Amino acid sequence: MNATEPRRRWWPRSVRARTALAAASTAAVILVGIGWWMHHDVYGQGRRIAEGQAEQQVWALVDQLNGGVVPASRGTLLPYEVVATGRRTAVTYGGGMEALDPGTRHVLPTPTQTRAPGSLTILPLRIPVRDSNIRDRFDLAGKTYTVMFADVGADGLGRDKAAALGVTADAHLRVYVVVLPRTAEAIARTTDLLLLRAGLVGLVLIAATTYFAVRIALRPVEAIRVLTASVTASDPRERVTVPATGHEITALATTINATLQRLDDAAARQRRFVADAAHELRSPLTTLLASLEVALAYPERTDWPAAATTAARQTRRLQALAEDLLLLARLDTHTPTTSPETVDLTALASQLTEQYPLTERPLTLTCDSTAPAHAHGNPDAYERLLRNLIDNAARHAVHRIQITIRNEDDWIVLTVHDDGPGVPTEDAERIFERFVRLDDARSRDHGGTGLGLAIARDLAHRHRGTLTLTPRTLGACFQLRLPRVSTPAEK
Repeated sequence: MNATEPRRRWWPRSVRARTALAAASTAAVILVGIGWWMHHDVYGQGRRIAEGQAEQQVWALVDQLNGGVVPASRGTLLPYEVVATGRRTAVTYGGGMEALDPGTRHVLPTPTQTRAPGSLTILPLRIPVRDSNIRDRFDLAGKTYTVMFADVGADGLGRDKAAALGVTADAHLRVYVVVLPRTAEAIARTTDLLLLRAGLVGLVLIAATTYFAVRIALRPVEAIRVLTASVTASDPRERVTVPATGHEITALATTINATLQRLDDAAARQRRFVADAAHELRSPLTTLLASLEVALAYPERTDWPAAATTAARQTRRLQALAEDLLLLARLDTHTPTTSPETVDLTALASQLTEQYPLTERPLTLTCDSTAPAHAHGNPDAYERLLRNLIDNAARHAVHRIQITIRNEDDWIVLTVHDDGPGVPTEDAERIFERFVRLDDARSRDHGGTGLGLAIARDLAHRHRGTLTLTPRTLGACFQLRLPRVSTPAEK
């Protein structure tokens, strides 16, 4: 058992559930961020509203004091207290300050220095604790609150107004109003609860919508899966239905159909290759078996040297065919070659020209080159490529075979030209297919297996080159183009 399996058991396996969970998680992160921002914004707005109310109450109290009227202790929203120098008790108080018993001794400090009339001061103050049996409905004692205050000078009021307020003519009065954040906190809590409920409902809706949307979107994928599962090696012709919507699933279906078509084509080529190989092997085997059975049936009338020669020739054909088939199998599987070497194609072509046997017919084989031509690759593979081209030319040439090698910029261009009957234009590509022979001149009697040019082209492609048939008025001319490698001397 995999060690990570218990942990994966808690993670949903379906794409629908995973997508819904991912969408809900993303939405949750976004909603938490929005909720945090709204909480602070709402709380800030509530604080500003509370401070505005406190400021209005401060100036209302100041206006009453300037008129010589003692403000009533009831009917105010916020706790307030008016203190004056020369007095032990508060001038007036209300809004919940009565719980701290300001009538015995004022709660907030008297002014030590006066401030200019009309100026408002805001600062945090700690409300002292008083022994009192009266219930503190705001729970002010022992806590620090933001307090607003403004000063009023009794000397500017006159004796009568000062006396009405119960202060001396030279006293200084200070009006305190406590800013209560409870309203802002209550609004913020209410907003948080509303956001929490809306967020939970929204997350459920987002997860459900995502789940069903992905489920609907994946229906074509499920149909593609079912159809693809029905494709077998014996019946690879099944194709998936391409949706007409034009989205990514359409591209997926098109790609799968193209892949199935390539597999079908590859299977067809494989079957054709096996059938052709079996046919090619059956011909020499039949000839070999027939000659041996005749020789064994009539041993006294058999020319044993001729029979052995025929058997050896057919055996060599079988050996060459088997080697070609094995090489094609390796090329089809893209088996990696050994580390590439630098090969001089000019020297290799010259060596093959000198060593190539021309015993059956009088042919002239020449190699024309002006300079060395170096390319990366396997020397044996290059030799097999050139030998296949020369073998093909030797089977069809009348008198002459010409090999030409030229360096053209970053490429090596090698041509093998014979003066034979040539190849029709419409068959210029077909001759590179496996087991293809165009006429009697390219028959089995001349020793060809129909694989030489196919192997040569595969080897050229394997070395990042090309092999094509170039048009000529006389004979056939095969052109090989390979990447050229600069030698240290050329650099």
